[in-house]
Amino acid sequence: MTQFFEFEADFVEALRCIPMQVRLKLDTCGVKLKLQDWNHFNQAERQILVELPCFTDAEIVNYREQLNQILIDRTGQSGTDLPVEENPPWMDAANIPEFVTAKAEEMGVTITAEQWASLQPIQRFALIKLSRSSHENRNFIPAVREFNLIE
Repeated sequence: MTQFFEFEADFVEALRCIPMQVRLKLDTCGVKLKLQDWNHFNQAERQILVELPCFTDAEIVNYREQLNQILIDRTGQSGTDLPVEENPPWMDAANIPEFVTAKAEEMGVTITAEQWASLQPIQRFALIKLSRSSHENRNFIPAVREFNLIE
C-alpha cells in the first residue's frame, strides 16, 4: 500500500515528514518514531518503511524489526514501544470517535455515520490523527475535503 494523501503533497515527495501510511504502520507494530529520528534516515530507508507491508502478524514483526534496525543504525537505539490497540478505532466503521466528531464540529463540519462507514481504514486513521489535540490540525479540513465529506 503506497497511498499518499493530497493533504500530504507539500512534504511527501521528499518524505521529509512521516506520511500517514507509515504512521499507521508504526501504530500497528507498536513503535513510536519521532520526527527527529525520521530525519536521520536516508531517502532509501524512508522508502523502505513506506513500501514494506505491515498487515499480517509476520509482516508486523518484520516491519518492527526492520524499523528498529534502521533506528539502531542511525541513532544507536531502537524505537520506544507503543501499546498496540487490539481493536483500533480506525478499524471500527460503525463508531466515530468522540474527539473526531468534536474536531469536526469545531471546524463547522458534520461527519455522518454513513460517511464514516464509507471511509477506508487509512482515511479513518488520518482523521483520528488529525483530530488529536497533540497534533497540528491544519490538515483536518483538507483531509475532510479530500475524503469527499464536504465540498
